Amino acid sequence: MSRISRRALLGGAAGLAVASTGTLAWRELSQPQARVTVRRVLDYGPGLSRTVQEVLSTYPELARRTKGARVVLKPNLVEFHPDRPVNTHPVLIGAVAEAFFRLGAKQVIVAEGPGHRRDTELLVEGSGLDVVLRDVGVPFVDLNVDPPRDVTLLHDHTGLGRLRLAGTAVGADLLVSVAKMKTHHWAGATLSMKNLFGVVPGAVYGWPKNPLHWAGINNAVFDLWSTLKPAFAIVDGVVAMEGDGPLKGEAVPMGCLVMGDQCPAVDATCARLMGLNPERIRYLNAAMWAGGTVSERRIELLGEVVEAREFKLLPHLEYFRA
Repeated sequence: MSRISRRALLGGAAGLAVASTGTLAWRELSQPQARVTVRRVLDYGPGLSRTVQEVLSTYPELARRTKGARVVLKPNLVEFHPDRPVNTHPVLIGAVAEAFFRLGAKQVIVAEGPGHRRDTELLVEGSGLDVVLRDVGVPFVDLNVDPPRDVTLLHDHTGLGRLRLAGTAVGADLLVSVAKMKTHHWAGATLSMKNLFGVVPGAVYGWPKNPLHWAGINNAVFDLWSTLKPAFAIVDGVVAMEGDGPLKGEAVPMGCLVMGDQCPAVDATCARLMGLNPERIRYLNAAMWAGGTVSERRIELLGEVVEAREFKLLPHLEYFRA
């Protein structure tokens, strides 16, 4: 048996370190440059629609594609608890709809398939969303019972191959994720990418969409994002949720909206504002290897400075901290 000298051993270790550093550098440089806009918004008062429109107008490709388009807004609507910030605020949803109309959208639809409640109409009424949508003249579509379309998964991390997804979402000219900034007791955080669970019809996959959980929640989030590729993401962090999210957590006033045309970059920015390391969130890490932008140095932050916080986490989620 030949002996390995200390010099050779150290040389080999140095080589591995260089290779590892090179891999990390390549991974960062391979991520496309992304732009994310953070706007300070302290409440859901008047002027919210103008704020959103101002930001949308700074993304020329989005503004161009909006003219004459059928835009589907996918909010986060899970359960109604008046004392907890579980859902995307209805006033923000209405404001986003108005902003897209001003940019020339032909039609705007708000669509969601809640994963817990089968009576979506009751949830829409309880949250006050029905009144807002009536005021802005926008219909609501329950994606849980929406006629599905067979869709082949682009990367198929779940191993499911194909999914039957809500036709209204799949057929949109522009799909926009209007999510809530929350911790998540399994995935670490639920933001614009995790929000896409709602395009999976409960009438096909049941409640709470168990086949996706069995295939791995992070795998499912990644597959839905990489296959659907929403045109834009808006995350409601005006009042966010920390602790035992996504349903039982506590309100935390972040006072911001986070917006951009690349979901991974938007979600990575949100994670950092929450005091989390986005590369430890598995679906974001997967997105990073599939053309998504997560690295802080590849994201150009626009807008206003919002101070990051250390969100409360359940004990088993401490791993996600930055």
